[in-house]
Amino acid sequence: MPSYGRPLRKLGFLTIGLFDEADPRRGHEATLEMIQLGERLGFDSAWVRHRHLQFGISSPVAVLAAASQRTSRIELGTAVIPLGWENPLRVAEDLATVDLLSGGRLNPGVSVGPPLHFDQVRDALYPDTAEQEDFSYGRVERLLGFVTGEPATAFSGTEGFEVFSDRVQPHSPGLGDRMWYGAGGSRSARWAGEHRMNLLTSSVVKAEESGDFDEIQLSHIRAFRAAHPDGEQARVSQGLVVVPTDSASAGQREKYLEYARRRLPRTSSPQGPGRLLFAPDLVGSSEEIAERLCAHAAFREVDEVAFALPFAFAPEDYEQILTDIATLLAPALGRPSASAS
Repeated sequence: MPSYGRPLRKLGFLTIGLFDEADPRRGHEATLEMIQLGERLGFDSAWVRHRHLQFGISSPVAVLAAASQRTSRIELGTAVIPLGWENPLRVAEDLATVDLLSGGRLNPGVSVGPPLHFDQVRDALYPDTAEQEDFSYGRVERLLGFVTGEPATAFSGTEGFEVFSDRVQPHSPGLGDRMWYGAGGSRSARWAGEHRMNLLTSSVVKAEESGDFDEIQLSHIRAFRAAHPDGEQARVSQGLVVVPTDSASAGQREKYLEYARRRLPRTSSPQGPGRLLFAPDLVGSSEEIAERLCAHAAFREVDEVAFALPFAFAPEDYEQILTDIATLLAPALGRPSASAS
């Protein structure tokens, strides 16, 4: 067995929830079925990505509301909701509602910044207020305040036959402790720690001072924990792309390897003006992937993962990948296998 820093404690997976424009319901149903499979396989968490004006999940909170009624144990997360598209008070209402419906299983991950392609969508999204919108960390602070029960208005009491609250309703105690920030840079990692959030790291980082992915991600984790009141116990989840091939057919293996080959060039150097650096996809047997993960400096600092599933594969591919992760890769990383029910 490879040598790791921290035995794997929480096993999760992340999906983009792609769908065919001609049949979007089938794609959303496939995502819900995948989450149900994850629960049967013993995964601790299932996470969904957020895509606007694309053929992926645009309303993750709504999808997770449905998932909460089809599952009973698995935690449900968003990775991540870009708050530049959202009103923090309305998001707080939705998050609290779904958290209560799920029995306290929601793990909302968020990020800030202007919406993607803002110049193209600003007139549709903020036709009257685009110049006044605040896309800074203040947007997250507003959300955190509403989620934890800070006043949203100075008015409360009875007006006629109606009763009004001065804080967001419903209120879900404990949800504030399960708020995550998706950080790609050192500044955002420190900010998340200072604001007592949990940290989501992924297969993409900003190459601010180094060209080595492992080194950059490790620095973000350490900066986050140094700023967090919980220190080394502060929660961090890593989300690399892993594709075990143990039970894959010959055709599936070739498809997976070709997928990784096409994406490999972007891992050689920082991309674009944002200097984004991507981690290579990990394709191979569970034993091979475990060895590569345990050689990964940042992975040795975490005990929670939300392994990202590749885009655009078939449902049977995802079933094979998730099954191999749960039954073979996770035990190789120090987490006992959970039997499917």
